[in-house]
Amino acid sequence: MQPSGIFHETYKEDMAIFQTPFLKFWMVAFFIFLAVFPWINKPFNIILNTNTLYLMNLIGIYIIGAHGLNILTGFTGQISLGHGAFMGVGAYASAILTIKAGIPFWIALPLAGLITALVGMVFGIPSLRLKGLYLAIATLAAQFIIGYAMRNWSTLTGGSTGLVVSSPNFFGIELDTDRSYYYLVYTLVIATTLYTKNLTRTRPGRAFVAIRDRYLAAEVIGVNVWLYRILSFGISSFMVGIAGSLWAHYVLVVNDEAFGIWLSVQYLAMIIIGGMGSVLGAIYGAIFMTMLPILLRIPEHALTQIYPGVFIIFQSLTEGVFGLIIILFLIFEPDGLAARWHTIKNYWKLWPFSY
Repeated sequence: MQPSGIFHETYKEDMAIFQTPFLKFWMVAFFIFLAVFPWINKPFNIILNTNTLYLMNLIGIYIIGAHGLNILTGFTGQISLGHGAFMGVGAYASAILTIKAGIPFWIALPLAGLITALVGMVFGIPSLRLKGLYLAIATLAAQFIIGYAMRNWSTLTGGSTGLVVSSPNFFGIELDTDRSYYYLVYTLVIATTLYTKNLTRTRPGRAFVAIRDRYLAAEVIGVNVWLYRILSFGISSFMVGIAGSLWAHYVLVVNDEAFGIWLSVQYLAMIIIGGMGSVLGAIYGAIFMTMLPILLRIPEHALTQIYPGVFIIFQSLTEGVFGLIIILFLIFEPDGLAARWHTIKNYWKLWPFSY
């Protein structure tokens, strides 16, 4: 007689990321699809009326940054409104290291992450005494301080003009096309996703969750709250610094206008919509927030043929739609898209005996 359901006999089996042959099969199929996507993307270009490789590269970069914010906010409970500025630190650090110091891209990439981690830990020091909305205001101050430095430290950052960087050269391979850059981005997306998933199952990851849920109880049972809060800021900032470095060498122009408060709000919206405290949530949120403007263009182009002036109306309503969607998710789906996916998956796993 075959067992009905999934039963684990060892702790190792219970902690496995891919627990069933069915899941392993679909993950292999998904990785194959990612590998061949740059060669079969033309039908998607026609459907979405955009360069889907460029869109996929942006999604991948945002996924890396969203993982970082999710570690800080979703798992540790430290609200941050300075994530956009930290991404700017990574972008400028990578640009300065490659342009002015002549350091190869493959070295500048992790160095940019480390520099951003140091900056993040410095601005994370208020988290030792602040939490909730008070910490959010402190990180908002970091957003404005770093933004001011990027604009006015002209000898280093180029001021309002910014810096022009070249396409990265990775061990002799010039990554100067959307297709070649795609493989670099998604190699790092897979690496950071696996790292984030495994981090949540380690001692630091469990300490992060304990601090988020009951920081006083965590301190009583021996968790070093000071150390793990600073560590959370460091890991989060490192990952968003990597995202900033990738972004800089992809768009080839680094300017402070790209790293304003709106980017920080978008990142926060990604993990709220996707699902805070969920690895899948960061992925779903980044995809949703990047695809939303593209999806809004579909009715916009359709209606423009009938009402030419509707284009201006849609442009002015875009930010309002973003805000409305966040409010609706907070009201009707506070656990995000990841929770909804788990609900659907569990329903069909037990169907037709869903009770």
